[in-house]
This record gives sequence, C-alpha cells and structure tokens, in this order.
Amino acid sequence: MTLTELNTLDQPALAEALSKCCGATAWVQAMSEIFPVTDAATLFSRAHDIWYGLQESDWREAFTHHPKIGDASALKEKFASTSAWAAGEQGAVKQASQQVLEDLAEGNWRYEEKFGYIFIVCATGKSAEEMLALLQARLTNSPETEIHIAMGEQDKITKIRLEKLLAA
Repeated sequence: MTLTELNTLDQPALAEALSKCCGATAWVQAMSEIFPVTDAATLFSRAHDIWYGLQESDWREAFTHHPKIGDASALKEKFASTSAWAAGEQGAVKQASQQVLEDLAEGNWRYEEKFGYIFIVCATGKSAEEMLALLQARLTNSPETEIHIAMGEQDKITKIRLEKLLAA
C-alpha cells in the first residue's frame, strides 16, 4: 500500500492496518489521528514519538500481540493477521537445532515468569542462537531496565512493520 492509499483509508481500515504494526490500542488511536501524513519519514517519526509517550500498560499490551520466539504453532493460530510478517522476522528459527529450540522455550518461560510478559526482540536479521544469547543476557536485567529494553525492541519492530505496510 502506498502512503497515499494509507492516507485515504477510513478510520476502521486505517486502525486495522496500523494494528498489524503495533497492537497497543492507545498507539493505534493516537496514530490514527495524525493522518494524513506528508511522507514516510514523518510517519516513522510520529510512530516513534507516540510509542515513547505511552504508558507501560500500553507497551505490555503491544507485547501480547507477538508470538514467543520460536513458537510456530502460535504463529499459525493466534497471530494469523500478522503471521507472515512474524514468520519472516523469526525466519532464522526454522534452521535452529532442536537444542536451541528447547533452550528458547525454557528461556521464554523463565523470562515470562520473571518479567510478566513475553521476550520481545527485533528478530529481523538475527539467528536463533543470537536471539537465545540475547534472551539469556536479558534475564539478568532488573524489571525496570528490561521494560525499557523491551519497549525499544517493539519500537524497532513497529518501524519495520510500517515499512512492510507501505511496501505491500
């Protein structure tokens, strides 16, 4: 979809398109109000600024719209509307060894137990082993530190998905 097409969508269609990029209701609502936008740079800048202006509860809501790293069944079922994008983002996991997949599952469980939300990482361009190493390293963070790292990762994911939306 072009930026011109995005600019001309009615509110329900615009909200649906934006929700594929970030699942936080407050972000989608705030983003819907900035249209029409003049160029992609403005779109990306406003998306970033709005995201960083949200509350922790909004960030956590966005995290619920992602499958766990390596969870192929969740990609197919719960996240059908963004499964193609998420599968591409997590594509390296398909080549991972059984041990790495098991370690990711264990790490995901430990992460969620500690922080109360799934492990969020911008997986694009990362191998399963790299994501596992990041997960293990981030398990040592305090909850206060980790929420800011996770929301920064979501911001990266959102930008990539906005780019994909404009390329669709």
